[in-house]
Amino acid sequence: MRRYIIVMFLAIGLFQSCKENSNGVRNENAGGALGTSYSIISITPDKLDLQQDIDSVFAVINHSLSTYIPESDISRINNGDSTVVVDKMFREVFKLSKSIHQETNGFFDPTVGTLVNAWGFGPEQKISMDSLKIDSLLNFVGLDKITLDASNHLIKTNPNIYLDFNAIAKGYSIDRLAAMLDAKGIDNYLIEVGGELVAKGKNTIKNKSWVVGIDDPEMQVNRSSKILINLNDKALASSGNYRKFRIDEETGKKFVHTVNPKTGYTQLSNTLAVTILADNCATADAYATAFMAMNIDDAFRLISENDSLEAYIIYLDENGETQEYLTQGFKALVVE
Repeated sequence: MRRYIIVMFLAIGLFQSCKENSNGVRNENAGGALGTSYSIISITPDKLDLQQDIDSVFAVINHSLSTYIPESDISRINNGDSTVVVDKMFREVFKLSKSIHQETNGFFDPTVGTLVNAWGFGPEQKISMDSLKIDSLLNFVGLDKITLDASNHLIKTNPNIYLDFNAIAKGYSIDRLAAMLDAKGIDNYLIEVGGELVAKGKNTIKNKSWVVGIDDPEMQVNRSSKILINLNDKALASSGNYRKFRIDEETGKKFVHTVNPKTGYTQLSNTLAVTILADNCATADAYATAFMAMNIDDAFRLISENDSLEAYIIYLDENGETQEYLTQGFKALVVE
């Protein structure tokens, strides 16, 4: 649900440095996009200038899915324009969101943006929240209240429903960047956008896997990696509620960025951070968000039932002690 983006991404460690040699040439592109930073390393036989292609991917993503751009398709839809014909990217994100919404029993819900904005984490103006207002806003929450017709128009049961794909769009943008590199025949690359990652092949210059670090959620000032993993032909996304929060000026109460779409309240939980490995980054991104919104036991159950996901969860037990949960597939990738 980010878009809020809900700026809720874990920073994933620095890429391993490498030098040009006979095993390939290192191309590196870095900059700002989607309200965050990106870094792309690719290794090719000859030097390539990929910047224009990268900029083009971000441009079409923004035009379709950015809630921070008034002229984007999703912003026009949110503002009541029913004439918008959504493009292929929008349709792919919408259909994947529908699927994950169902698989997570509604904990992944891109319509939670109405509540996100109201709590002060989105692009709209914050309103004063109480139980009556939350109950009222919940009438506008539920991805089942939006459908896509045969002519690729979105149909809402209520025009005030606010659609926000930021909890999946960042991961999807990485998948589109990967598709662009694949189309150019590039077999070895590491893409990072706002802490989400996709790796393909390996670092052929060093003849080793791509190695990335996952933040320690208990290091509030000086960031450090909790663990390092080999990322091989997989996508990784992380979510956490320990850095991005708002303090109410009157009460001093801390509100974290994850909003529970079932209750309407910001989520207070013992889950510190979730990292998900999946075949594509949009899927990893969405599940990482959903697991932060649900009870830790429900997250454990869902992970055990889904063979396509690997997970690393840092949480507090009933005694307030930090614990780690790693699936077997995730554990196998940890650098000892």
